[in-house]
Formats: sequence, C-alpha cells, structure tokens
Amino acid sequence: MAVQPEGSPCWADAMFADVEAAKSFYGDVLGWTFAETSAEFGDYTQAFVDGRAVAAVVPPMPGQEGTSQWCLYLAAADAAATAARIRENGGELLMEPMRVGGFGTMCLARDPGGVVFGLWQAGTHEGFGVTAEPGAYCWAEVFTREPEKSDAFFPAVFPYRSRELEGEMDFRVYDLGERSVLGRMRMTDDFPPEMPPYVNVYFSVADCDEAVARATARGGVLRFGPMDTPFGRFAAISDPQGANFSVIDLARTTGELPRTAAAD
Repeated sequence: MAVQPEGSPCWADAMFADVEAAKSFYGDVLGWTFAETSAEFGDYTQAFVDGRAVAAVVPPMPGQEGTSQWCLYLAAADAAATAARIRENGGELLMEPMRVGGFGTMCLARDPGGVVFGLWQAGTHEGFGVTAEPGAYCWAEVFTREPEKSDAFFPAVFPYRSRELEGEMDFRVYDLGERSVLGRMRMTDDFPPEMPPYVNVYFSVADCDEAVARATARGGVLRFGPMDTPFGRFAAISDPQGANFSVIDLARTTGELPRTAAAD
C-alpha cells in the first residue's frame, strides 16, 4: 500500500501491560497472527491478517503504565512540520518526532480537548498493509466532550474539510478531498465521567455478533450494540485490559445513509 496523503489514518497500535494476553484476545476475536517481538524497538509486535500488517501491540514504557488504549496514527509528509502546526493550534506534543530506525518517524500528540493521537511519517513501514477487510482497520472516530475544540484543531492541522451530520446527534465527518477519513462524536452523559476523550478505532469483521460473542467469552465487555446502521452492523467493546474499540460488519447495511451539510 502506498504512502497515504497527509492526515490519512495510516496505523494503529496499543500498549498492554500483558502483551501475551492481548495477542491471545485479538488473535481469537479478529483472527490476527503476530510477528516475532522486536526487543530492539521496545518489544513492539506487529499483527497481521493473511500476512498483511494491520496493527501492533507493545508493553508500556516505564512511567506510561495505566489503562490500555488504542492509538490512531495520521500520516504526515513531514512530522516536524505537522508537529509545529499542532503546537500553533493549541495542541500538545506528548512525544517529539522520533525516528524509528528506517521504518519512519513517529510523534504522539494531544488535541486541545484531550484527545491523544499519533503522527507517522513513513519510511520503509508505510502503515496498514490492508484496510476494510475482516480483521483490518476500517474507520475511526474522535470521541470528545469539547467538540468545538476538535473541530477547530484538526482541520487547521490537516487538510480536512468538515461536514456535519443532519439530525439530533452532534457528529461531524472530516474529509480529505472526496474521501471521508475520520468522524467526530460529542461524548454525552451516557459516557462515564471518568472516561477520558479518545479515538475509537473500528476493525472490520465478517460477522459482528460472532465477534462480540468471542470477545465477551474472552473477558471483553460489550459497551454498545450490536446495532444495524447504513454503514454496517457494529458494536463497541472494551477488551479485558480496558482498551476500547469497535467491530463492524461492513456488508450488513440497513437503511439510507444520513445526509450531511458543510460545517461552518
């Protein structure tokens, strides 16, 4: 897969206190296989579907122990320049741009509302080897209690065009050209007050209900769904170590796509 345009979701990884347990869980739920652990790069372990890279798991670095969570990386042609725009628009750098061997350059950041995300400037590792197929990444949404901050920040840092979903739900879509690449959802009172804002990553599955059954049988917690939508049948899950993610059967769609309007 070629290097993605600036702002495209291009990779996802998560830190787990128990990496072997995470590998067992996601291997069962999403059908992942795993590469050998790379001690040179902090025991970073890539996951694959049919031999194509889809994500990675890694133990926490000293001082970063805490609740596990998925991190979505957005493509950057020049990580240093994008990091500068993050600062200029009220964001915070949690990790300055850092070269990872010949694989590329990474950076971790937080938007003004507290949403953590990553940057990836590709080297030999271009990102996802496949998307939208069962077991692979297919979509993501910024979940925030301060949507006005995210709506100002992300289109200022990346070349996004913002569209608002018509209806009662406070939801926007960020587009790159003609392609929708990211959603933005206001966190309502349905979310526990202690839950921080985050990026919810969706993985495609062949059968949503079966994936939920496997996840809950392995200690995962069903947070929402399964629910039929015009985009597919999906469910929100927390894995046994607390990382939130969603699964979606893209082939099982119901109803008409919602209308959107250009955001102010």
